[in-house]
Parts: sequence; C-alpha cells; structure tokens
Amino acid sequence: MSDAEAMPDWEKRFRAPRVSLPDWAEDAPDRSLFVSNATGTYEIYAWDRATGHQRQVTNRPNGTTDGVLSPDGEWIWWFDDKDGDEFGVWRRQPFAGGADGAEDEFATPGLEASYPAGLALGRDGRTAVVGRSTDEEGTTIHLAVADEPPVVIYRHRESAGVGDLSHDGSLIAIEHTEHGDAMHSALRVLRPDGTTVAELDDTKGGAQELGLDVLGFAPVEGDTRLLVGHQRRGRWEPLVWDVVSGEETDLGLDLPGDVSAEWYPDGSGLLIAHGFEARSELFRYDLDSRELVKVPTPAGSVSGATARPDGSVEYLWSSSEQPSSVRSTTGAVVLDPPGLKSPGSVPVEDVWVEGPGGRIHALVQKPAGAEGPFPTVFDIHGGPTWHDSDSFAAGPAAWVDHGYAVVRVNYRGSTGYGREWTDALKHRVGLIELEDIAAVREWAVDSGLADPDRLILSGGSWGGYLTLLGLGVQPDAWALGLAAVPVADYVTAYHDEMEALKAMDRTLLGGTPEEVPERFEASSPLTYVDAVKAPVYISAGVNDPRCPIRQIDNYVKRLETRGAVHEVYRYDAGHGSLVVDERIKQVRLELEFVERHLGA
Repeated sequence: MSDAEAMPDWEKRFRAPRVSLPDWAEDAPDRSLFVSNATGTYEIYAWDRATGHQRQVTNRPNGTTDGVLSPDGEWIWWFDDKDGDEFGVWRRQPFAGGADGAEDEFATPGLEASYPAGLALGRDGRTAVVGRSTDEEGTTIHLAVADEPPVVIYRHRESAGVGDLSHDGSLIAIEHTEHGDAMHSALRVLRPDGTTVAELDDTKGGAQELGLDVLGFAPVEGDTRLLVGHQRRGRWEPLVWDVVSGEETDLGLDLPGDVSAEWYPDGSGLLIAHGFEARSELFRYDLDSRELVKVPTPAGSVSGATARPDGSVEYLWSSSEQPSSVRSTTGAVVLDPPGLKSPGSVPVEDVWVEGPGGRIHALVQKPAGAEGPFPTVFDIHGGPTWHDSDSFAAGPAAWVDHGYAVVRVNYRGSTGYGREWTDALKHRVGLIELEDIAAVREWAVDSGLADPDRLILSGGSWGGYLTLLGLGVQPDAWALGLAAVPVADYVTAYHDEMEALKAMDRTLLGGTPEEVPERFEASSPLTYVDAVKAPVYISAGVNDPRCPIRQIDNYVKRLETRGAVHEVYRYDAGHGSLVVDERIKQVRLELEFVERHLGA
C-alpha cells in the first residue's frame, strides 16, 4: 500500500493540491497568476496559457499569497513580509522569471516597510499606486513612477486603501474612513497629483451610516465610469458612477441577497455575483438592454469569478460535498493540479433558528448513516464580517470523519444576510454573537443532534475570540474549547494589533479602551477567565499582527494561576499558517486534545 493510500481521508483533503482562481493581465490575457499549495506551501505561480508553461514565482518558508500581475503582463508584484507578520515591502520579477539565485528587486524604492493598504498598477508598465499603513503615520497612498521618487497623494490617521486606477491612468479611486467608521467606507477620486475629482459618501445625512466599495473602473480607454458597491437598500448592490459627470446609474437588480460585480473586458456588461443564504450564483448584466441572464453554475458556492475576453466566465466553485475546482462556462476545467485528489465529504443541511435578534441561519454536517446525538463541534467563523457557506472545508470534514457533527452559525455580524444583520455587531461585541450561538446550541440539543455533555466550542481568529469568550460567559454550556489565533485580552490586543484593526475596534466598541473601558471589559475573554470550567486548547502564531501573542500569554497566565486544564501550541508564523504540514499538525493536535479530555 502506498503512503497516499494509507493516508486518512482528512489528511488527504489538506495535502491534495489546490489552486486559486487565476488572475490574468488585461493587455496580455494569456498571462495569468494563481496561488497553489502544490509544493506543500502556498506560493504564487505564473501560467502562460499560450504555451501551457507554469512556474513557481515565490519560494519562502512561510509561504506567499499576495501577488499582482501588471496589466501588460510583464511584471509580477508580490508582498514580502517577515514570517507572516504582514509588515513588509512589494517586490517584483519579470513574468518569464528573474536571474537564477538573484533576489527579486524592490518594486517601490523609497517606500519603507509597512502594512499593505492596496495596490493598483498602471498599463504603462511604469506607474503604481501604493497604499501603506503604519502605527506612526496612519494610512498614506503614494504615486510611484519608475526612476522617480514616490510622491504622497493621500494621508490620514484613519484607515483607507487603494481602490483602482483608471484604464488610462488619469483617475485614482480610494476608499477612506475619515469619518471614523471603519465598517463603512466613503469614496474619493483623485488625479495623479493628488487633487480631488469627485467624492461619494453615503455615511452622512441618514439615520444609519452606509458603506461604499470600489469594484473597478471601466476597462475602456477614456471611460470615466466607476463600478461601485453600495448599501442603500439594506444589502450590497452595484451601481455605475461616472466620476466626471457625477451621473449615477442604479442597476435595480431584483435579487434578494448581496450582489457584487465586475466588468466584462469590453465594458458592455457586468458579471454579477449573487450570494444568498450561504449559496451563490452568477449572472451577466447587459448595460444597454438592462437584461440579466443567468450564467449556469452548479449548486454550491462560487468564491471568485472573472469574465475572459472571449466572453466565457471562469469561476472557482465548490460545495460541502465536492472539493474546489476552477471551471469555465465553456465546460472545461481550467486548472486541474496533478497528484493526490481530495476526497469529498457529506452535504450540509440548512437550519433556521429563532434568536433574540431574528432568524439565525446555521449549517449542519453529520456522519453519514449514523444516528445522534453526536459529540458536536460548533465551528465558529472568523471575520466577524464573513459568513459560512455551502462550500468545501477540510476542517469540518475532518471532524465528521471522526464521528462528530459540525454546526456552523452565521451569527449577527455575519455578511450575506443584509446590512442590519451585519451592523448589529456594535458595542456589545462578542456577547451578541454568543446569544445567537446559544440559541442554535439549544436547538441542536433539543433536536437530538447534539449530545449536551459533549459540546465543543471551536474557531479561529474572531471565532477563536468567541470561543474563549463563550467558555467564560457560558461556562456550563461547553465541555471543551479550541481557540486558534484568538483575541484573549481585548485591551492588550488593541494596543498591540495593526493600525487598521485598531480602527475597526474603535468602530465596533465606540472608542478606545481609555474612552470606553467598560465596553472593552465586558467584551474581553480575560474578564471571564476565572469562570472557565472546560479544558482549553489554544494555538497561536508568534508573529501574528492581528491577534498578537502578548495578549494570549496574558490569558494563559491566568489559566495557569488557577491550575485550569489547558494546552497552548505556539508556532512560527502569523495569523495562521500557509504550510500544509503545519495545518495538518494543528488539526491533529486538536483531535488528540479532544480525544484525551472528551473521550469521543
């Protein structure tokens, strides 16, 4: 028996080669860029479609995922940070590859290391608009032209980012939060000299602030139309804004869920992505006829899509049963990595539970052919502005393989259920989500799905935060907790985290720890650590800028003082790992911890 044949299915799912949706050069569409774990670490790859040649672009111990292909297809830009700390510089290499052994050149000489805040590359091959964020400066946006010193065209203490650069390079769209609400951006369009052309701001004048999102300039020479996402009808929808004339064209799409869009390459239509109740679908919208035509895709979730010059659409698709694949409306599989194939998993079931803030959508998976009640993992998503969907996930599938049911809750704060549901997450941060999780937990027990004595609260990032908070706020509800890269001590986390997340925390909680100490205290897992009864497993990246290690150590010390049952695993990376072996190790450690303490 080969090593692959002897490998358990859950491990095969992690090891099987995966690819992202390829990005392609606007003026050289045969040149593409994608991310893959083919070597065991997620890295960037170049793909020449004309010849079929693929090559690995980056090769770093902790992996690389942030890359941009220039519109002319000549250069690959990638973000070079240190060991996953997200603080670094942009480098670049020719599409065909650099000199053997030579280090890729700095893409923007004169700009020191920072957190990235967006990047847009010009079609002239010489121009870049570079967003940067540091604790000292806040956000700065620079115009960087080859052989010239970079020039600051925007600066503000609050978070901001580069949206897009127009086809001819004469207009720059940025998103900003100068009003202090990091959850709802306003838009500004600048000339390359930094002068303002136009403003669009939905954060003023209404009972609630509304957000805007840059979706992209029209891909046509001299065209001043900008595709914008807005929330004016209680959900995300696209509109077309002529930034010079000021004319706004509301598409008025009759779709119930959140809608995003991108341009077809000739500017005649839009590729519409519609997400509703944890599934997604695609449409083509013709701007002249205003006709909306469905683009056929299987039932499940589309996590990315792009329209090609020939009018076909490529998309990254999966479902809870079937692993992800890059497909085309031509019927072809666009990228099919060789080697080990990922096993499938069980379908997801939809559950709707009445909660204190409205109906809560939960997704349930359970071992095929078995009867409950099951030991059950409540796998809580991060973000918090994110949502679980009917898409393939190796982690939940691993628990199902081992006999557990898995419940994923799209609590208040999740995206995909309207603006009010997402924006409900303010001031009582963490406690609101736990109310929704508690309602679904009650359903899971009453329905016979879950064994009340073998309930596990688990999650990563914001899900890890809710795990630690839930173990303290609801100590009798959970038999065990698994928290990956969590917020554990909210005050210390605020002072140590990257600047953009400080802005988000000020928005969520209404101020700094010094301004609203009672809110930070009420929302911090450290406040409730002495009430924790269940064994706790914590994993953390020592270079994490989002959930820094010092605040986790503070929480762990309090557990140690009490003699509480806990284990901590620290690894050399940032907010999660891009190394497949490391991911497998972490899942194995969690499975073993549960086996020791729960006997499931």
